[in-house]
Amino acid sequence: MSLIAANSHHTVARTMDRLVAALERRGIAVFARVDHGAGARGAGLSLAEEEVLIFGDARVGTLLMQDDPEIGYELPLRVLVWDADGQTKVGYRAPVGLADGYAVADREEILQRMGVLLEALVAESTALTEHAD
Repeated sequence: MSLIAANSHHTVARTMDRLVAALERRGIAVFARVDHGAGARGAGLSLAEEEVLIFGDARVGTLLMQDDPEIGYELPLRVLVWDADGQTKVGYRAPVGLADGYAVADREEILQRMGVLLEALVAESTALTEHAD
């Protein structure tokens, strides 16, 4: 399953900050912010800026895991932000695709709502303007 990707008008770090703020506004927990670029530099290697944000809401993910515990491998949700030759990109996998690999077909509405959330988060984090609270 390939990533759905969008261009951002901001740096990797600023896009990630905006993603975190969008999640906080919604009361969704941020579990980790993984800086692959910093990790590479710490190991003496070269890598363009690249970060992964890991986040979720137990009130949603738990419903999926109750139907099929193996979907826990796919959760919590993740968004990748990376520098592609000077262009910041934001990518994620469409949650509706999970219905094919796990016994969660009865939870398609939840998977669709997760997809809508991801679309909104990407739109807010990549937009030229700031979110108005």
